[in-house]
Amino acid sequence: MLRRLSLAYAAGLAAALIASIALWAAGHFGLLAKLHVAIAPALGLYWLYPRLIVGGLWGLQLLLPITHQPFLRGIVVSLAPTLLTLLWIFPFQTGQGWLGIELGLLTPLVIWATNLVWGWTAVIWSRTTGL
Repeated sequence: MLRRLSLAYAAGLAAALIASIALWAAGHFGLLAKLHVAIAPALGLYWLYPRLIVGGLWGLQLLLPITHQPFLRGIVVSLAPTLLTLLWIFPFQTGQGWLGIELGLLTPLVIWATNLVWGWTAVIWSRTTGL
């Protein structure tokens, strides 16, 4: 069981790294500005470290008996972090309003897309490690 826990955590952590770099790149290269979404993270340890730790914890979802179809599994595991961000973190912790709308109307879509990258990467990683 410890092996499965560590593989799930590692899959979530690796996926968080990929998704975080994707979000940073979208901001850095102007895609988020073109979408009128005011998210422009600076790629650094202060921003990245918490995302890696939390991404690993979200990776523990991979231990749940969810569908084995990778595309659908990635969508399902991306929903929990997306909903937490949009319905709790943005309105209550950062003051950006419900769904982060104060950051731009397409903020919910950007957050879900980032978490989809995380979910699909975590599923692929977990499958390659034999989880």
